[in-house]
Amino acid sequence: MAIASEETTRICNHCDRAIPSSNIDLHYAHCSRNLERCKVCGDMIPKKHAEEHFLNTHAPVACSLCSETMEPEILAIHKGEICPQRIVTCDFCEFPLPAIDLAEHQEVCGNRTELCHLCNRYVRLRERYNHESRCTGIAENNEGSSRDVRAAEREQAYPRRQASEYSRRRILFTIAITGIAVLLGSLLFQKKTDSSHVH
Repeated sequence: MAIASEETTRICNHCDRAIPSSNIDLHYAHCSRNLERCKVCGDMIPKKHAEEHFLNTHAPVACSLCSETMEPEILAIHKGEICPQRIVTCDFCEFPLPAIDLAEHQEVCGNRTELCHLCNRYVRLRERYNHESRCTGIAENNEGSSRDVRAAEREQAYPRRQASEYSRRRILFTIAITGIAVLLGSLLFQKKTDSSHVH
């Protein structure tokens, strides 16, 4: 007894599929009337759905963030890695912002300083990782921040007693000027009222 599965096949000239020889004429008539090959991917698509297939599968799509047009296959990669409007977070403050603004933001944000609690020095955020890996935890007395140096210089140049005398003199001067202004104002106002009664 012969095995039925060894039936000979022929290749359809329209869809390039192997079809049993006994059905090839009927298949070809149906295939050529109802199906067409997609010019982009080569799949056989029902003719009535060819335009829908192209629009859903191959038509260029616009990125919803930046409106750039691209192939649908690369849209996910574009939105996740390339799009300038994708939301990313700052390395220093973890603030979410568009990727196009990240470099400018991090330039400013990375220059902010925070106090290192191990060595009591102010460290730029952009240098924090390197500082933490090298920090010994010992306060360095020979190097201070520029704020500390300026404060020490001011203390040496103007002791507190002189500063308090200076502020007292300034307050007295302000009171004297205010008193003179009130006195002059009242004299001028009094002259105006006297002259208005004369008429």
